Amino acid sequence: CLERKEPFALLMLDLDGFKDVNDTLGHRAGDQVVKEVAARVLSCARSIDTVARLGGDEFAVLMPSETVLSQIEHAAQCMLKAIAASMTVDAHVSHVTASIGIAVSPSDGAEVGDLLSAADLAMYEAKAQGRNCVRFFNARLKDKVLTRRALEGEIRRAIEHQEFELFYQPQIRVSDHALVGLEALLRWRHPTEGLLPPIRFIAAIESGAFSAEVGQWVMATACAYAVELRKVLPDLVMGVNLFGAQFQSGQLAKDVMSVLEATSLPPEALEIEITENIILAHDELVLEPLRALHQLGVGIAFDDFGTGYASLSLLKRYPLTRLKIDRSFITEICNDEADAAIVKAVIFLADKLKLEVIAEGVETSEQRDYLQLCGCRHVQGYLYGKPMAVDDLEDFIQQKLFTP
Repeated sequence: CLERKEPFALLMLDLDGFKDVNDTLGHRAGDQVVKEVAARVLSCARSIDTVARLGGDEFAVLMPSETVLSQIEHAAQCMLKAIAASMTVDAHVSHVTASIGIAVSPSDGAEVGDLLSAADLAMYEAKAQGRNCVRFFNARLKDKVLTRRALEGEIRRAIEHQEFELFYQPQIRVSDHALVGLEALLRWRHPTEGLLPPIRFIAAIESGAFSAEVGQWVMATACAYAVELRKVLPDLVMGVNLFGAQFQSGQLAKDVMSVLEATSLPPEALEIEITENIILAHDELVLEPLRALHQLGVGIAFDDFGTGYASLSLLKRYPLTRLKIDRSFITEICNDEADAAIVKAVIFLADKLKLEVIAEGVETSEQRDYLQLCGCRHVQGYLYGKPMAVDDLEDFIQQKLFTP
């Protein structure tokens, strides 16, 4: 097509969650799934189209003489629908979906490499947008991806040069204002831009190849520091946020246990925090390691509770020990009846399910007092302390312990 200067569309198709099929049913079953997917893609292709398996679970479809975007998208949607239909593999019913990226020649590139790269970028955008969808390449996407790739390169350097550090935000028992816990929060001390807030880099870490590595470093660093702090605060609990990628290997429980063993931190002194995004994206991989850690005595907090789309049934299904009320409900709790009603409902629900509750984003004494009246016993927020570097935290603890 390029030699004849004919227009065409190039579709890059990658299966979503194919690794789970290999891990749960075996590589033989995985091969059967790939063959079935190939047949289903072919069923949606025209006689003049070319379908090729590029390797693993990735396919390419060449559609000659086609530049009408609506027709191209129709063909891609046909493929998605066909792939998503259930299939029986070794007597097991299996479900897979796919993400498709599309580049069109000549508008998206005049060389093979450029078009492959453009379709690939669009495919990864489809994965980032929730998977099981189609995305076309565009210039904005190219700029976005190039910026993200540059940031990922900087993050790799930051790991090698130990530029990441942890800040800690106090968690306070309202009844006596005692420091009972800390939440470990990742920060990046950039060599030229200074201290970067998480909004600048967390998304790149989460979607990059090193999120599990960074997550394990956070876990090990926070647990080791908790051991030191518990020498003066024996009941302190350390809260650590998890990345979704830490569940992918299936080794999360073992990884956490190895950190606890290496640092000699008691399991009950650790609380891991998960968001519903992690549960919804990795549901099948999340439940078992959380059950194992819960049985060990590790606390499990549901972060940002009430802000997303998860079902209340998650509160029954998952071995949670605490709900964290999101700051968005706390800001106007003294003035907004809807926010107040939601907070009261969460506290009531937690009480009936025998779960602890902590409110985030508490900035005023009025908010704290209202929460206490509602039955919320623990808070964190700027009223008591912002996230602090180690030196500032130790000054804070000194004041807590020794100031009358």
